[in-house]
Amino acid sequence: MELRQLAYFVAVAEERNFTRAAERVRISQSGISAQIRQLERELGAELFDRSARAVTLTAAGEAALGPARAALAAAGAMGQAVGEVTDLIRGRLTVGMVVGCTVTPLFDALAAFHRAHPGVEIALLEDNSDRLVDGVRAGRLDLALVGAAGTAPDGLEALTVVEDRLVVVVPRGHALAERPGTVRLRDVVAHPIVCMPAGTGLRTVFDRACAARGLRPAIALEAGAAEAVAGLAARGLGVAVLSESMAGPDRDRVTVRRIEDVTTPALLCLVWRGTHSPAVRAVLAHCRRAFTGNASG
Repeated sequence: MELRQLAYFVAVAEERNFTRAAERVRISQSGISAQIRQLERELGAELFDRSARAVTLTAAGEAALGPARAALAAAGAMGQAVGEVTDLIRGRLTVGMVVGCTVTPLFDALAAFHRAHPGVEIALLEDNSDRLVDGVRAGRLDLALVGAAGTAPDGLEALTVVEDRLVVVVPRGHALAERPGTVRLRDVVAHPIVCMPAGTGLRTVFDRACAARGLRPAIALEAGAAEAVAGLAARGLGVAVLSESMAGPDRDRVTVRRIEDVTTPALLCLVWRGTHSPAVRAVLAHCRRAFTGNASG
């Protein structure tokens, strides 16, 4: 029995699919299947029920999953302990980033971490905030930069780097642009909306505010990048809902108005589950330095 076989077993158990598990551990599907079969022969029991579309654990597989995870964690802890004693950090750091992110301090922090610890492989994954938070909670991600509504996600440690009110972005000459000062949410949703997808922190703030007032906005277009949302609005394809720090592009073509009755802020947070890993501790130190002076957006 080898540690890599245990890693393959855990990957299939979590993904419930041999193809996705193979992609995750960077091996061919035939290779991971062969290794799982060999592990089953050594244990004298089948670990997976392969008869359905989704692969599920057998009773033996359920019994084996906890010890397999513990063995992998123990092996990782041993390597980390030796690395700390010898002042070396090695391994793999998996970082999540909300789709469309252009927050350059994160990139600066990762670059500084890479220079300081070239023995650590960095993996960067994009997704919406909900799935990134789930990934951190499940241990698939070491840390992630995510959007949140009002407060950081429960059960995780967090560093808030941006805290913004919602604004509307409209072309010059639009009815909402003619109003001085701020606008109200009811007036905003009277127009087709361009916004970020569901699952992002900003969209969650907007959706909750609408639901609380019984409003049903017509979402005309969705885009993952703030520049795209603002650009679509600038061309008259809808009224863009963004946070204040995101509404910078195309200022010469648009008018920005704060939505006065939506007071819950949209947050951008770094989240992580714990700092047992020396790599996580090190990259967080670089992140804190990189975001100094940028926390207000």
